[in-house]
Amino acid sequence: MTIQNNTKVLNIILWIFQALVAATFIWAGAMKLFKPTELPWLWVTENPKLVKISGVFDLLAGFGLTLPSALRVQPKMTIYAAYGTIALMISASIFHIMRGEGNQIGFNIFILASVIFIAWGRIKKVPIEPKNKR
Repeated sequence: MTIQNNTKVLNIILWIFQALVAATFIWAGAMKLFKPTELPWLWVTENPKLVKISGVFDLLAGFGLTLPSALRVQPKMTIYAAYGTIALMISASIFHIMRGEGNQIGFNIFILASVIFIAWGRIKKVPIEPKNKR
């Protein structure tokens, strides 16, 4: 395989990760904002303001991980969204550990690893150029 083919494959893989992680965050954010009573987690009823705040951050992460790159308008914002999502997942893990729910952070760790992969790929391997640079 040539380097160009490897780059194309990596680009496709990055887009798949971006889309799946974004869909996850958009779903989670919408649920937290519009149907928080249907969520199965105990902390949702204990901290309704935190649910709304985290819902907003989830939506920002979901849209930020895809839209800037897809529209090629300020695609570096995707990298910044990835950084913010990294901070969000670390914070979520700490939150769960502090509540004695350390056994529930597996999903947070998976998303964290996925977003680190997205940031690495979009910074080092397959950056997306803005529209006006082409």
